[in-house]
Amino acid sequence: MIIAVIGDSSCSPEEAKLAETVGELLAQQRVTVICGGLGGVMEAVCRGAKSKGGLTVGILPGQDPSTANPWVDIPVVTGLGEARNVAVVKSAGAVIAVGGRYGTLSEIAHALKSGIPVIGLNTWSLSRNGREDDSIVRAHSAAQAVEKAISLAESSKAHRGTSFLSPSPSSSPVEGEETKLTQPKNEAIRQ
Repeated sequence: MIIAVIGDSSCSPEEAKLAETVGELLAQQRVTVICGGLGGVMEAVCRGAKSKGGLTVGILPGQDPSTANPWVDIPVVTGLGEARNVAVVKSAGAVIAVGGRYGTLSEIAHALKSGIPVIGLNTWSLSRNGREDDSIVRAHSAAQAVEKAISLAESSKAHRGTSFLSPSPSSSPVEGEETKLTQPKNEAIRQ
């Protein structure tokens, strides 16, 4: 099983600890971790996975495998820049989002549009027409995020070829509806 862990390349110490714990727990469950392969959340999740003997894959934006963080086992160079975000999430049975900024939001959107479950730890919330959109499954701890991701990935594997892989009406904007995106309250936008 492959689970993607997404988040910003520069993160808070709290987000790094969450990501590292997620990596440890995924490795203990013999789950392969896939991420963007760089620093921040990506480095922390790989470090955690490697500390427990896990396998890590980094989908890199550039063409140089040496840009991968030191805990990536398999660096995949793409030369695609941020377009590599699609490959990160579409390679996984589920996605765990830890914090994050706009790049993370794009990965969340690609996953949800593809019917890939997204579990959120201190990450974006979505609303449409002033009502909360619960497409992102909330978790309150690393252990809860890993448990939910594995369960949803197993469930989605059992439903391949059914409507699970198609966006649900609640995850697809309806013409004329306003969609509002909200960044985590404790995270300032840094460009």
